[in-house]
Amino acid sequence: MNFLIDYNLQKYAAILLGRIANDGWLDLIPIRFTFFNDIDLPTDSDDRVVWRLSQENRMILLTANRNMKGENSLEQVLRENNTIDSLPVITIGNLDRFSKEGSYRSRCADRIIDIVLNIEDYIGAGRIFIP
Repeated sequence: MNFLIDYNLQKYAAILLGRIANDGWLDLIPIRFTFFNDIDLPTDSDDRVVWRLSQENRMILLTANRNMKGENSLEQVLRENNTIDSLPVITIGNLDRFSKEGSYRSRCADRIIDIVLNIEDYIGAGRIFIP
């Protein structure tokens, strides 16, 4: 499963992927994190551009800060464009807790693995807040 990591999550993504690797999941399932700079996506790209790009490339968007207001907000984009075939957007519910609490990070990693293993249950779900 491929993930597009939002620009503000780069340092957190390394921690998250490390947790997933330490649990042995990368030996069982392919998970790849792609960053904005890997695909020349500007960090100031609006939510509509980011969501469309992630869907076109069959990547789950992992975010923590995409907003819910405005015509190009992630929430509006999902209302207008999400289909039964769309990959979900995963949003870390509390980035402050993620950065400070190991148990919270573990629950986030576990939830991501659950989503990847059961992706057919999450296709079309829109946005999923974790943990």
